[in-house]
Amino acid sequence: MKAGIDSGWFRRYEAVAPRGRVLILPHAGGSAAYFHRWGRAFGEDTEVLVARYPGRHVRIDEPFVLRMDELADAVTGALLPFLDLPLSLFGHSMGASLAYEVALRLEARHSVRPAGLHVSSRKAPHRLTPTSLYREDDDALVAEVHRLGGTEGVPLDDPALRAMVLPAIRADFTIVGTYGPRPAVPVGCPVHGYVGDRDPSITEAEMSAWADVAPHGYGQQVFPGGHFYLADRRDALIGAIGGSLAGAR
Repeated sequence: MKAGIDSGWFRRYEAVAPRGRVLILPHAGGSAAYFHRWGRAFGEDTEVLVARYPGRHVRIDEPFVLRMDELADAVTGALLPFLDLPLSLFGHSMGASLAYEVALRLEARHSVRPAGLHVSSRKAPHRLTPTSLYREDDDALVAEVHRLGGTEGVPLDDPALRAMVLPAIRADFTIVGTYGPRPAVPVGCPVHGYVGDRDPSITEAEMSAWADVAPHGYGQQVFPGGHFYLADRRDALIGAIGGSLAGAR
């Protein structure tokens, strides 16, 4: 199997004999590096793409995107060369909303239905509540990151490094805070929901509202843990997603 290949908007992990692809869309403040261990996790027949948002890491010199529609338009356009194989989408937290918007655009604009939409730890589009947290000071942003448990590998206690990390977090919180609620427009593929049983931002019942946009089927799995349950339950989550990927082919 070849090493990971950089491809514009995506970190690309090629497969030996690809029969499908999965696009991973990170959470607010997240990056492709967070999902590096996912690159080979779905077997030799699944190519993995991980989105790289502007303004961080290898795209540090590019301006941040501050609105969901702009981000979804850009990701959808970047996906066009990768639609020759069945494509599934997985998004965690903010990435779940982005995955939903990309799925709608692929179908409406390019007549492409994803093989599956996988959403994690995020309310359905018609149940979202806009917030103004992105307008608060740095301490408020840090407190929210701590509340959600998203401090793994994030140097928020070091003032210099914190100053480097917070602009990306604020930009993504701007996307989150200005998005929704939106009409419950259905997607043309099955939807799979995942949530931690101690997530402070969403309950299992709230997560189940994704069924309202899933006329082709909705299934939900609950894992032990909080908002970032996937850090400790990575293998179990990958197994659940992988089973759905295999069933979609």
